[in-house]
Amino acid sequence: MIKSVCGYCGVGCGIEFEENKLLGDVAYPVNEGKLCSKGISELISIQTPTRLLRPVKRSNINDEYKVSSWEDTIKLISGKIKTTSKEKIGIYLSGQLLTEDYYIANKLGKGFIGTNNVDTNSRTCMSSAVTAHKKAFGIDYVPVRMEDVHHADLLILAGANTAEAHVVFHNRIKKAKKAGLKIIVIDPRFTDTAKIADLHLPLRPNSDIDFFNLVSKRIIDENLVDEEFISNYVNNYELLKNKFKRVPVTKLLKRTGLSKEQFEEFWTLYKSSPNIISAWTMGLNQSSQGVDKNLALINTHLLTGKIFKKGNGPFSLTGQPNAMGGREVGGLSTMLAVHFGFDKEAIKKVSQFWNTKNIDNKPGLTATQMMEAKLDVLIVCHTDPVYHLPNRNKVERLIKEIPLVIEINAYENSETAKFSHIRLPAAPWGEKEGTQTNLDRTITKQERLTRTSIDCKPDWEIFQLIAQELGFKEEFNFQNPQEIFEEYQEMTKLNPHLNMSEISYKDLGNKPFIWGEDIRANKQFFTENKKANLHFVENKLLSEKTNLEYPLILLTGRTRDQWHSGTKTNLPKTLLRFKDLDFCEIHPKNAKNLNIKDGDIIKISSIRGEINSKAQLTDRIRIDTIFVPISNREVNYLTSDLLDKDSLQPDYNHSAVKIEKV
Repeated sequence: MIKSVCGYCGVGCGIEFEENKLLGDVAYPVNEGKLCSKGISELISIQTPTRLLRPVKRSNINDEYKVSSWEDTIKLISGKIKTTSKEKIGIYLSGQLLTEDYYIANKLGKGFIGTNNVDTNSRTCMSSAVTAHKKAFGIDYVPVRMEDVHHADLLILAGANTAEAHVVFHNRIKKAKKAGLKIIVIDPRFTDTAKIADLHLPLRPNSDIDFFNLVSKRIIDENLVDEEFISNYVNNYELLKNKFKRVPVTKLLKRTGLSKEQFEEFWTLYKSSPNIISAWTMGLNQSSQGVDKNLALINTHLLTGKIFKKGNGPFSLTGQPNAMGGREVGGLSTMLAVHFGFDKEAIKKVSQFWNTKNIDNKPGLTATQMMEAKLDVLIVCHTDPVYHLPNRNKVERLIKEIPLVIEINAYENSETAKFSHIRLPAAPWGEKEGTQTNLDRTITKQERLTRTSIDCKPDWEIFQLIAQELGFKEEFNFQNPQEIFEEYQEMTKLNPHLNMSEISYKDLGNKPFIWGEDIRANKQFFTENKKANLHFVENKLLSEKTNLEYPLILLTGRTRDQWHSGTKTNLPKTLLRFKDLDFCEIHPKNAKNLNIKDGDIIKISSIRGEINSKAQLTDRIRIDTIFVPISNREVNYLTSDLLDKDSLQPDYNHSAVKIEKV
């Protein structure tokens, strides 16, 4: 029997591999033996005929791919990098990578090629939370763990559909509910998560700031502020208090689309709950004011002192299996490494550690900026930007202009494959080993369950081959993931709140490690004066607005059994889906006005593009709002490419559209 950890969502369930089947690890604290349908069937993703198994290349994207050797392909890539200015090179990573893969890619790009254009698809899902954490706490730190739901009196889920995006954590929530936990779901849709709620608040899209500002004002007005906590640990309280004196309560409530009675029902539950967790995901993050939405929610916990205590705190739910590990390593272009930015002292420390003089002193291009930057070389690793970036027609036009697009992937059926020149076969989950950090700071070892397919390589080895061909053999001479992890451990000593140096790599398979517990125990913040920052934020209505031609708002999100574009889950052998991959939820009143019936094929259009889908009439969604799951590979032909000005995360959930019967 081999113990490992699941490679799908941010929950990071422990698994056991025995006789070609997967079981939940009963001893693993995160999931206690439970797995979702994706996790149970994950072995299928190794054995699928859609695997990419050989290096292939072509000169023109209109040509057929031809099989190449690793040696020739690596020489071709390295030769192009050598003759290209660092500003014209981009490396686009993924939360699917293991920490060791991330580390080598980041070290090569930022440390030795000298480009800070090293970013990750976490930019499109978690960067608003990362930026808000840094603004409020001084570092990117999640102060809550999944087990805390068993110590909470109230769980507020805002723009988070745990029943479909974090299934095993949702099972834990249901268990806590049986023991007395109250649950409030804030979402424009009555989701599967809302079915277990004590209260569902169908908030109008893009009014989250208004809602949490109303909560903060009531906290202040009803003297529920924790004055001692504020005095000892929080900045800007008097400033915030004065700002809230002028907040137009009636206007804010009207913007939310809630009645006074609905808000009062919420408030009664809220103020009678000693221990409160507020959890959120893409419903807040994916917005042109995603950072401000995060800060508005965090304010409520800083005002009440409901943070750094069991069963309390703001809980950002990471989407991908190792998105947090990538954040720790430095996978975002706005960070250098180990939670360091690009200040002189940080660059000096990292330069000395890596023994390099090539580090640039300014942040690089984000994933949402790379396509428009006229790059000459783009390396895409275990992600699919043509599928997942907004305004797909524009993305396709821009990626065609990049002279060399290299895709590192385990699967051949990505959307980006249509626009790549070189494709390198990577070992997927189950064929490699390394570490990952789940959504509540738990670091676990992912084990190899079967042999690596003949011509595939783990991602760290692919980047190391490029580094060695570029002439950095001494700096990139790792024999295995353990050696990489141990170098990374040493590097975390430069920023000791990342206390990974206490870990034994070999022990991680049996004993997961939770970093940063001392931060919570000691109530540490990492701003200049070691206090958290309150921020007064306002809803500036920056998202795309509806109009007479495009009168509906499009929402997007996951479904339970599907993983993103479906390269691993939309397979012939996978018969576990409980929902279609393609549907469009429409309120019956909107459908009636358009003469659309349930099951009709419809055309959905925005100013950017159009797609076809199947109408699904339901009163579980707000009027004038529709929902299309991201398992529809074409959904981003519709979505807005507006970005949050601080996090540069796209505004996927507020696109103005129209629908008509085909």
